[in-house]
Amino acid sequence: MAKDTLLILSGGMDSTTLLHEYKDSIALAVHFNYGAKQNLRESACAEEQCRVAGVEFLELDLAFMGRYFSSSLFEGDEAVPEGSYEDSNMASTVVPFRNGIMLSVAAGLAESRGLKKVMMANHGGDHAVYPDCRPEFVEAMNSAIQAGTYAHISLVAPYTGITKAEIARRGKSLGVDYSHTYSCYKGTPHHCGKCATCIERRQALDAAGIDCE
Repeated sequence: MAKDTLLILSGGMDSTTLLHEYKDSIALAVHFNYGAKQNLRESACAEEQCRVAGVEFLELDLAFMGRYFSSSLFEGDEAVPEGSYEDSNMASTVVPFRNGIMLSVAAGLAESRGLKKVMMANHGGDHAVYPDCRPEFVEAMNSAIQAGTYAHISLVAPYTGITKAEIARRGKSLGVDYSHTYSCYKGTPHHCGKCATCIERRQALDAAGIDCE
């Protein structure tokens, strides 16, 4: 199988599962440091997972987002709300057009590398809170990327219609080590267990019968 794909890799459960599921077609995994509290720990996990998968790792700096954009992910730990994604206060964790910016950079890098696809790991549980994870956004960005690149690069988002629990089950079957992934919005040394992404992570791992932090 030709390695023709660039993966946006956060270092969390979803993109890490994509990395291992599609490693035979992934030529490059890119981690974006955009100024969020969790980026440092995510980056370390992303790099380690790439080492295990045998995929080239690259980190790019988008720190201007943390300086100029509004989101509780850029503020102190106490600014990050606790509770599930269904709660209305989760809107504060949105980083405006984050995926749109990352995908634009990824598309340019993919074309520069002679690659044909860009892959992202949004999933069904993201849709309620994050506009740039919804199917209509993926479709629109795919059209824009194809129209805006000579190579007509495609955006691939295999997990758009499935749950995080289903992703965890796929990862379990692939032997993914989720202890080397990180998701906590508070950016604490260990997952806080109280923010939305920690709660969703724990529920997914439990549903898949995976015992790790």
